Amino acid sequence: MKPQRTIAEEAKLAGRGMFSGVESKIKFAPAAVDTGVVFVRTDLDVPVRIEANIKNVAERNRRTALKNGQVFIETVEHCMAAINALEIDNIIVEVSAPELPGFDGGSWEFFKALKKCGYFDQQKPRKEFAITETICINQAGSSIYALPADGDSLEITYDMDYTKHTGIGRQLLTCSLSTEYFENNLAPARTFLLEAEAKMFQSHGIGTHLSPKEILVISSDGPIKNSFRFPDECVRHKIVDLIGDISLVGRRLTGRIVAYKSGHNLNQQLAAKLLEMAEHHERSSRTGTDALLDIRKIQKILPHRYPFLLVDKVIEINGTTAIKGIKNVTFNELFFQGHFPGTPIMPGVLILEAMAQVSGLLFAQKLEHTGRLAVLLGMDHVRIRKSVVPGDQLILTSETVRVRSKTAVCKCQALVGSSLAAEAQIMFMLVDDDSV
Repeated sequence: MKPQRTIAEEAKLAGRGMFSGVESKIKFAPAAVDTGVVFVRTDLDVPVRIEANIKNVAERNRRTALKNGQVFIETVEHCMAAINALEIDNIIVEVSAPELPGFDGGSWEFFKALKKCGYFDQQKPRKEFAITETICINQAGSSIYALPADGDSLEITYDMDYTKHTGIGRQLLTCSLSTEYFENNLAPARTFLLEAEAKMFQSHGIGTHLSPKEILVISSDGPIKNSFRFPDECVRHKIVDLIGDISLVGRRLTGRIVAYKSGHNLNQQLAAKLLEMAEHHERSSRTGTDALLDIRKIQKILPHRYPFLLVDKVIEINGTTAIKGIKNVTFNELFFQGHFPGTPIMPGVLILEAMAQVSGLLFAQKLEHTGRLAVLLGMDHVRIRKSVVPGDQLILTSETVRVRSKTAVCKCQALVGSSLAAEAQIMFMLVDDDSV
């Protein structure tokens, strides 16, 4: 494994934000091992650090923004792409405004400044992750896939379909990401807008400081008062955006990514799935188990005990919004003695109870509910879809619908493999442990 890398010297850049038009100064500084990429808003009374992590992404249109509480840093994707392409693992990016400079709408200025800094190898291996399973995300006619592949590089294929817009057309590009390829073929590629989009943005006060000479605005005849740097510059820039977005996984990726009409939202969804997969593999290799919560930790949260503890482990937790747990069903379960001796089937009410218990583990992730119990209050939309028998593994999922001070509602499912066994919307009353 290669060592982690930071920059050898500081560098400074300045320019106006692409969307806001606000003057922004940035300083790149070396960072210690395992720092990762950290943005620091220096324009505030107390500087705020914002880690470049997919978990910190804020919802935005046509750009990628990061947040720490109520503090944001906007349009980070072009800077992140340059950092990724130069294989820089640890760096501090101080920013004097809410948005990074836009420059010409590409990664070129960031790349040049960072390359001049030189590099310093650090005494710890970098985090790497080889894509081992296929991930597929489809949304409104767009799609993006992550696929396993041989080799130690990341191959990207992007199919950009603008066949209805004669100024762009359909563009397809496949490349293997390397520093040299990025420098010569991707970094100069600029953000582009259709003429109608540019007029709409400026009518809303966005990007009013820009003219077609400063950003690539495309009519049905091609660029307005400008020219392409590459015949397929648009698809090249889409790949730059993708590289910047997936760098928020925080690991050097190898494998293959295939995108069709994907934008920042789909890119970010893929990055979140890749991080989830990477953390799962790292946890398994470190502990020999994929459990976030094993049975000992579960027993510290839930009061249930044999024969009524129906969650064996928790393998995924998404903050306070979603959880995934496992119940291994064996013939030794006490209830199979009477349900039914000749044809053992897990009672539907116990499947619902297992879903309720995994929901209780989800609510326990919220600090104000720690030490409280989620007591069943009611159920809606209950459906038992499939018999569960000895040898099955129940995958229990729960998603928060709403949580208040004394009540909570969640949407639950129990699956065997990919088949839905049961589902319900479950309502709970949150009570103090000693009041039950």
